[in-house]
Amino acid sequence: MIGIVDYSLGNIQNIKNALEKFDEDYILSSRKEDLMSCDTIILPGVGHFGEAMKTIERLGIKEDLITLAREKPMIGICLGMQLLFEHSTEGDAGGLGLLRGTVERIDAGHPVPHLGWNTLDSKSAPLDQKDVYFIHSFMVTGSPDIIATAEYGIDIPAVAQHGSIIGIQFHPEKSGEAGLDILRTAIKGGFL
Repeated sequence: MIGIVDYSLGNIQNIKNALEKFDEDYILSSRKEDLMSCDTIILPGVGHFGEAMKTIERLGIKEDLITLAREKPMIGICLGMQLLFEHSTEGDAGGLGLLRGTVERIDAGHPVPHLGWNTLDSKSAPLDQKDVYFIHSFMVTGSPDIIATAEYGIDIPAVAQHGSIIGIQFHPEKSGEAGLDILRTAIKGGFL
């Protein structure tokens, strides 16, 4: 069973559609009690880092998410990936601190947001040379856990993994069969 964290800032319908293609059972909840019954937690997200953290704190689920990540595999997608890290300059806000690194605005000499298809570069075969769909204006910096990047004037961190915590900056649920394969691999334990 997959638990999708519901905090009203997610790309939830597309993720639900992907999970249905995998014949994965899922629940949508912000209650720790519900999510504890799940095998894997997905933290979706679209929007502003600072506002997302305010919402998570207002719902009283920040500590619950940290506890869940210590006990269950957790996958953050797009903004959900960024929330896994320590801090963001977007809203000058602290994150969940589950992965080391910060989130800063992309300064790549190309248009922002980083929007559209790009190719992954990774030593992990399930990720390497896969074309995936990005839409984001901020990127992770200073993380030792980056395992895939995409070139956009600079190397944009695309996937991070530390143990059973995985961050995916692009939208696997919008990236065709390659993206679905990546999401399926993440759910089954990841890329390391």
